[in-house]
Amino acid sequence: MRSLDYEISLLSKLVEINTESVPKTGYNECASIIVDEAKKYSLKTEIVDGEKGANDGLSRPNVIVTLDSGSDTTLLLESHFDVVPPGPGWNYPPFKLTIEDNKAYGRGTADNKAGIAAVMGALKELSKEELDINLKLIAGVDEEIGGRYGLDYVMSDFGLKGDAALIVDAGPENLFLGASGIIWGKITVTGKQGHAGYPFKAKNAISEMIDLLNEFESYRKIVEKKESVLFAPPGSPRDFVWGRYSVTMIKAGEKENVIPGICEARFDRRLLPEESIEKAIDELKEFFQITKNRVGCEATLEIINKQQGYYTSEDQNFVQTVAENIKSATGYNLPFAAELGGNDGSFFAKNGIPVVCYGTIRADTRYHGVNEFVYLEDLKNTRDLIRNLGKVSRDKIRQ
Repeated sequence: MRSLDYEISLLSKLVEINTESVPKTGYNECASIIVDEAKKYSLKTEIVDGEKGANDGLSRPNVIVTLDSGSDTTLLLESHFDVVPPGPGWNYPPFKLTIEDNKAYGRGTADNKAGIAAVMGALKELSKEELDINLKLIAGVDEEIGGRYGLDYVMSDFGLKGDAALIVDAGPENLFLGASGIIWGKITVTGKQGHAGYPFKAKNAISEMIDLLNEFESYRKIVEKKESVLFAPPGSPRDFVWGRYSVTMIKAGEKENVIPGICEARFDRRLLPEESIEKAIDELKEFFQITKNRVGCEATLEIINKQQGYYTSEDQNFVQTVAENIKSATGYNLPFAAELGGNDGSFFAKNGIPVVCYGTIRADTRYHGVNEFVYLEDLKNTRDLIRNLGKVSRDKIRQ
């Protein structure tokens, strides 16, 4: 294994900063580390602050690192440095990198700071060579909360251009050609608050929500019958990506002796990569209206967030280029698949840029969980893949 000293050192610096996506308190410090590293190797840098779009006083420094070869063809490489909270119960300090048994432990190691370390390691090596393409790393923010003022802001508002994109925020078990779309929704049921000793004078919003959600079990079955043309990732219960619906949050009540007048439920709907999000929303709204009337409750439906899925055809020139270079870096021909989750690739796809995904987030790395880690072998393979891609001719990137 070629030395990973640089990548491990950089990963250690990044992991030491708590960059949770909600408070965003570590964002600027983490961005500064990436900028300083890039300058050591004469790489150009630019900060695109999503706060200009959010306008809420919370800095969102998306870092763009450019290796400019003077080409008319640019490969975009995307990773993110925001993380989810560590939670309790760690055997290792979550914000200090620990190396043990060829694994690196810490919050954000797999998801997704190892991606940044791998790309920077590759750019460091490539900065000494004559290349036929430009490479740009977008080290983004806010991916864990939807990415509107992360990569979406960089692509759609700032207007970054490129000819193809690799999302370094996936597993190494497959070459992922797409990701599921997402709908987050909120159902609010209104009843009548009252004293629990006199339930006949109240209208319990929890009871009515239960009736409504029970009816939504038939919606879940309808959704689960939908099936993609793309294979599901390893460990999935089905061969092809399928539709999913899950109730994820319920909120009601303030005190044991008070019947609540309001009950709120939130849900997550996962679409097929190729499924139209607008059509899915229309289907959801129609089902909700029919079901609400059948149950006879007072309820509203609000779409909280939505993200279109995407699907890049395996016939694309760029897809074949990445597949060939994965084999060169790892020795394996990887099967094609799609992500069950969503990812930032949708923001490239909606701007007409072919996108695929490969990275360090192996299925067993406990990403978002306690004792998250990354395999050092996967860090090496990802770096080597990007180094190899940086050396290809421009006709291997463009369609």
